[in-house]
Amino acid sequence: MKNAINWFEIPVKNFSRAKAFYETLFGAEIQEMAHREMKYGFLPCDMQNGGVGGGIVEGEGFEPSMTGSLVYLNGGDDLSVPLSKVEAAGGKILMPKTSIGENGFMAHFSDTEGNRIALHSMK
Repeated sequence: MKNAINWFEIPVKNFSRAKAFYETLFGAEIQEMAHREMKYGFLPCDMQNGGVGGGIVEGEGFEPSMTGSLVYLNGGDDLSVPLSKVEAAGGKILMPKTSIGENGFMAHFSDTEGNRIALHSMK
């Protein structure tokens, strides 16, 4: 098995607001997928080269949460860059950039929808 995760979904209540938040965070467009029962957007990833992807989803049964599983998003070369965009985009930093020794750095934030999400990078 190459990865323990092969896909994830972040539940949202307001798709347009969440889409704008994650586009600001990543500096990339969230690609929408047409679906008759829900609104769905793909977060940036390189699945052609074994990357793990995920999306934001608004629909019945998808409830944002500050508890439960914690998704760590790729913070790029230095998670300070996306982390610096969190509050301006409407989120809140819950744990600032924190060293985890030889494993790099992590930070936690809440998005505009009320999800607790994390970032990870080696710098």
